Amino acid sequence: MATNKSLNKSRFVRQFHKIFEPKLIQEIVEKGVLKRYGKGEILLDIGDNMTHIPLIIKGLVKVLREDQNEDEMLLYFLEKGDTCAISFINCINLSKSIFRASVEEETECLMLPVNLIEDWLIKYKSWRIFIIDSYHNRLLELGEAIRSLAFLNLDDRLIDYLKKQVELKHSEKLSITHQEIANDLHTSRVVISRLLKTLEHDGKIKLGRNKIDVLI
Repeated sequence: MATNKSLNKSRFVRQFHKIFEPKLIQEIVEKGVLKRYGKGEILLDIGDNMTHIPLIIKGLVKVLREDQNEDEMLLYFLEKGDTCAISFINCINLSKSIFRASVEEETECLMLPVNLIEDWLIKYKSWRIFIIDSYHNRLLELGEAIRSLAFLNLDDRLIDYLKKQVELKHSEKLSITHQEIANDLHTSRVVISRLLKTLEHDGKIKLGRNKIDVLI
């Protein structure tokens, strides 16, 4: 369950002073609600009313979309310093979320109220640039997800996925189950287990119990 905690203002300033104006930082610190989420918790779910958007202070969040069969499909990840700018459009339109944001690693984020987010677009150049850049990055990641689905076979998608996990988690040693990978790649656990065994045989990974050492 998400818990509120006090914001370490000095740490926030160190993290964002090169991105936001001092007055904007002060407003964010005063108006944002800091929350902490544990691995596996849902930060935002499909159908939720969009009253706030998250600004990630630390951690890793996976953003997914459901298909018509209610199977989940991985879209992109949010890391430290990111926001889900696509959800900002839902906020402006007062519409419900069409995404699910699931916590991959213990995460702290500031929940920023949408009415202030709109005001900041007018008041602060740095916020306009941040939102536009965030929106652009999310669109690029969505485009990459579509490219992967449309043009890559599952073997290549799995290798790309493992490399991306190493990049996101800053470690070649991944704590992840075959089922989690299968869910993210929109396939079955049996198929993923078979492909992982092939990669291990080829010397590209080493398998352990709910662990994968990526060697490529």
